[in-house]
Amino acid sequence: MTTEPPGSADLNGAFAYTWDLVGDPAAAERIAALGVGAVVLQAAYHSVRAMTPYHPVHRTVHATHAAAYFPLDPRQWDGMRLTPALPGWAVDTPDRFGTAAAALRGQGLRVEAWLVLTHSSAAGERAPELTVCNAFDERYGYALCPAQPEVRAYATQLVRAFSERYDAAEVPALMLEACGWLGFEHGSHHEKTAGADLSSGCRDLLSVCLCPACRKGIEAAGADPAAVAQAVRRTVDAEMRDGVRAPNLLAESLGEQAATALLRHRRSVIEELTRQIAAEAPGREILLMADGDPQATGPDSGLDLGRFDGRATAVVLKCWDDEDRAVARVEEAVRTTARPVIANVSVLEEHPAHLARKVARLRAAGARAIRYYHAGLASPARLRSLRTANAQQAVTAITAATGPTGPGASTVSTVSTASTKEGAA
Repeated sequence: MTTEPPGSADLNGAFAYTWDLVGDPAAAERIAALGVGAVVLQAAYHSVRAMTPYHPVHRTVHATHAAAYFPLDPRQWDGMRLTPALPGWAVDTPDRFGTAAAALRGQGLRVEAWLVLTHSSAAGERAPELTVCNAFDERYGYALCPAQPEVRAYATQLVRAFSERYDAAEVPALMLEACGWLGFEHGSHHEKTAGADLSSGCRDLLSVCLCPACRKGIEAAGADPAAVAQAVRRTVDAEMRDGVRAPNLLAESLGEQAATALLRHRRSVIEELTRQIAAEAPGREILLMADGDPQATGPDSGLDLGRFDGRATAVVLKCWDDEDRAVARVEEAVRTTARPVIANVSVLEEHPAHLARKVARLRAAGARAIRYYHAGLASPARLRSLRTANAQQAVTAITAATGPTGPGASTVSTVSTASTKEGAA
């Protein structure tokens, strides 16, 4: 009798960059020693400056633009304005993703490809008319608008190019970041907006895209985009100039009909994009970084998870904030969606002494698995806290599965063979 290999929702995992592994022969074993069973490995990513404290050659990497970390065939991109760039930093190897993935698989780790879709200032500079446009007719050059057909074609082609190069048996899952709209929050170089003391409602209004494609979508969903733009400008100016705080709910600023139309438009675009991506990645799990608040914009797509009808094997919820709010977010997601919920926990944000408690509470709230951010960026003390938190969850899973009620009492296992490995972090 054969058994299916564990899926993404059955294993805890950690995020890693390709430059954490390429050129460091000890990196894969070091990550495996954390006790996780999966690694979310950077395949296409935005610009970033990152520490690489454990690498034998370099200590920082400055990725100056969004890039693909796997070889590209120029013929696949003929006639397309939006194309991914190749990286020119850190250790040079023709296939950074493939090299890093092979090292991870050699340690028995499952590899999940981390693909950032609509976050690219380089692409935005080449085609500014395809970026998010706010109600003041100002462009967010880092944010490609997924309502634009060319942007969806770019995202779909990126997944197609990746899937043609790597077999589903090698990379069984895709982690999708920025599968919707990036908004006001995320993010410009040398940010100088904090002193305006903007409310969350005002930031949500500044994140409303009113590019031609979104205006058309909003109108088709039942609202007047010109009236939406006017309401946004009026409410934002009232806060920024007169100190009248914007309401938290879009419906209070835009009106119920307009807010409903806007969110319906957003959901339909993200649903269609996930369907197109899944069609290009047969046999693979689709892990969607999502936010259960449909008003949300950013790397985690804002969705009413109970109504979402796109393609996603599991939803990945960011749980980097206050512990109680993170637990409530997971509980709400578990109530509203039948899809497995994976909690994305930042080892970098959380106090090391509190990590194990937070992870335990998230699991008790219904999170099927954890993804720890980030195996390459965390200090030794934070990596130790990751390993401790993961080991405690493994013990909990074993106890639940073999406790007084007998084998099989737990319907979820987060234990991997890697969880028994020892090693310094």
